[in-house]
Amino acid sequence: MTTHPTLAGWGHFNDDEWELYNTDGDRAEVNDLAAEQPEKLRELVNIWFSEAGANGAFPLDDRSPVEIMTTPRPQLTAPQTRYVYYPETAPVPEWQSPNTRGRSFVIEAVVDIPEPGAEGVLFAQGSRFAGHALYVKDNRLHYVNNFVGSVEQSVFGSEDVPTGENVFLSASFEKESQEQDCTTGTLSLYHGEQKVGEGPVKTQLGAFAIAGSGLYVGRQEGEVITDDYPGEAPHQFTGGTISQLAIDVSGEGYLDLEREAALMLMRE
Repeated sequence: MTTHPTLAGWGHFNDDEWELYNTDGDRAEVNDLAAEQPEKLRELVNIWFSEAGANGAFPLDDRSPVEIMTTPRPQLTAPQTRYVYYPETAPVPEWQSPNTRGRSFVIEAVVDIPEPGAEGVLFAQGSRFAGHALYVKDNRLHYVNNFVGSVEQSVFGSEDVPTGENVFLSASFEKESQEQDCTTGTLSLYHGEQKVGEGPVKTQLGAFAIAGSGLYVGRQEGEVITDDYPGEAPHQFTGGTISQLAIDVSGEGYLDLEREAALMLMRE
């Protein structure tokens, strides 16, 4: 056995000090036999490294919390620049949904609204701990970005949502600067090509949740991103019909080259 020290970042497995115990007669592991049986110790250590090589990974995760939160998980499908969803779809896991972190993006819903009074969630991803959503309330388009569960940033439309068929309602985030812990920019709301609202927004770089947060179209179940939603849970979109919802993430994602280089050197 060994105690592998790593407080923040990658440790050095070759520098670990290994101990050797005969658990048949020393179940409490009191007598370290490493100095007495160095050949046996080396044999077992070599087996441990061999198994790590055979499986392509050490059985210990040395990554810092920042790396764990920002490293993309394997996906069943290749990342795209445009995603299209439809109402009543099951929640889409965060690791299989569009990655809006550290980049410009557009969320656009195509809806049929026969008369004033439509309300509810068009798009939502996240929970009260972090996330963002696009919804209609009091005949106005709303966008909210819940930054790491501590700050709710809201942008409201200045005009009533139009009625008719194939009404385009969208939120467009234009990235302006990159900080160590967030991306800052301007979030604009549109009815078709008409801008009806804008405001400053900062978006987080890490995932909305360690285990991922579901993406919803036309509702949000579970822990909601904001208490400002109209109606009762699951805050279903009513008074109109969502034809589809598209998310464009063709903007360049954030990449800290200096940090990536430092991490590579630490792994050597």
